[in-house]
Amino acid sequence: MTRTPSATGEAAFLAAYDEVLAARWPVGTVSTQVPTPYGTTHLNSYGPEGAPPLLLLPGGGATSTVWFAQAAALGRTHRVHAVDLVGEPGRSTVGERPIRTVADLHGWLDAVLDALGAGPVALCGHSYGGWIALHFALYAPHRVRSLILLDPTGCFAGFRPGYLLRALPMLLRPDAARTRAFLDWETGHAPLDPAWLRMREAAAGLPSVRPVTGPRPSPGALRGLRVPTLILLAGQGRAQDVNRTSAAAHRLLPRAETVVLPGVSHHALPLYGPVVAELNRRAGEFLADRDAPPGLS
Repeated sequence: MTRTPSATGEAAFLAAYDEVLAARWPVGTVSTQVPTPYGTTHLNSYGPEGAPPLLLLPGGGATSTVWFAQAAALGRTHRVHAVDLVGEPGRSTVGERPIRTVADLHGWLDAVLDALGAGPVALCGHSYGGWIALHFALYAPHRVRSLILLDPTGCFAGFRPGYLLRALPMLLRPDAARTRAFLDWETGHAPLDPAWLRMREAAAGLPSVRPVTGPRPSPGALRGLRVPTLILLAGQGRAQDVNRTSAAAHRLLPRAETVVLPGVSHHALPLYGPVVAELNRRAGEFLADRDAPPGLS
């Protein structure tokens, strides 16, 4: 559902967005705009210019700013590009050609990678961003060097009914108070970064485009995926049953590495302080193994 924001609300969101970049992202972060047939895509990038590219896709409503801890850590060895999803809150803008299908998402990401001039990339997504990343890897495995999925939804198991019920007020009548109440419930009142939380609450009143959704990837397609994959699941997440999700991932992607991160919820990823070091360690080691020349990994 599309909502019309007030100028004051949009200004407050952009100020909060810029605050997160200034206060949390490492010095040297560069913001760029990439034109695509589906609108202009905003990226926040950090890391050595010639390093292997790592593209980060956030969950719904989280914006590219949520990846500040990964940018600082993984940006030592990779050129990190964190993306604002087109149609979601952020600094990306919707074009005349809307994203309405999974094929449109493929075309959008193709255009982003073409504009970056990137060869095969490491692709990482959280939640809905993980769903997009997995679908893209199945569509264009030649463009994905490695794949990291952080508690991806709609990929291996369905949502818990209780989660959807608790999310309904926020989805039907979004505002800052409902957003905060929902995040408090799902995270168990975990202390999320205050600057990012202000931005997330300010995003609640902004217009959004109904996200592209669809069925889970077919078992046959998943079993045929050859892209090296790391799946990190939230041990305390309320969005989906972690045991069922882990078992399905093992069954459908037997070559993937699946790890449950204890003590963290779905929406606390990837910025919850107590788990950041372990998340970054596992992601960094996985990427290093895939970047190493043959015979040295």
